[in-house]
Amino acid sequence: MKKQFIDYDWWWEKITDYAKTAGRTATRPVLILYFVLKSPQTPANDKRLIIAALSYLILPINLISMDKIPILGWIDEAISIWTAYEKVTKHITPGIEWEADNLLDKWFPQTKYEILPD
Repeated sequence: MKKQFIDYDWWWEKITDYAKTAGRTATRPVLILYFVLKSPQTPANDKRLIIAALSYLILPINLISMDKIPILGWIDEAISIWTAYEKVTKHITPGIEWEADNLLDKWFPQTKYEILPD
């Protein structure tokens, strides 16, 4: 039996914490990366890239401090996530997108407004 080296529960906890502060739009690519990471079809090199990008986002270590330069602090994290996302796009299936969107709908329910006729 193959030993699992990735603690998906730990990653899941960190991603849910991130989602609470980041919001729906910023969380979607992070969730998609997480589900691609969990996929057995994703090659090990791509999994390492995802782990690196998510680590840079979640862990408190940053090359550019958000305290000193707030805008640049967010940009370097966004570039990290975007680079990983672009690299693993070929592994994003409709099922992964559905899973992420379904979860986002639960976490961030959208109020639907009905337009009444005049």
